[in-house]
Amino acid sequence: MTPKELAIIAAKALDEKKGKEISAIEITDLTTLADYFVIATGTSNTQINALCGAVEKAMKEQADELPLRREGYRDGTWVLLDYGCVTVHVFSAEAREFYSLERLWSDGKPLDLSSVLTGESAN
Repeated sequence: MTPKELAIIAAKALDEKKGKEISAIEITDLTTLADYFVIATGTSNTQINALCGAVEKAMKEQADELPLRREGYRDGTWVLLDYGCVTVHVFSAEAREFYSLERLWSDGKPLDLSSVLTGESAN
C-alpha cells in the first residue's frame, strides 16, 4: 500500500471512533520523518487511547502494518503512532492547540479527506 492509502486508513479509523478535527498533511518534500502526518483530537484520555487502538487494529487488518513505535500512552495528552511513512498524532484539545502541528508544518500539502470522513470529524 502507498503512504497515502495508509494515511487514509488511519483517518477512517479515527473517524469511526469519533475523533475530532481529523486532518492529514503530506510532508514528503519537507522531511525524511514521514510522508504523512495524520492528526486528530480526542475528548478524554480514554477516547485518545481508544482512537489509537482503532488505528492500530485497522492498520493491522487492512494493511498488515504494525507501528514501529508508540509514544505517550501513559500521560494520554498526545499519543504518537509511528508507521514509518505515516505518523499518527492523537492529541487532547489543549495539547493540539499548544503544539499546533498544522502551523509548524504549514508548508506541507493538506490531504483532502472530505470523501472519507463524516461531517462531524472533518475540519
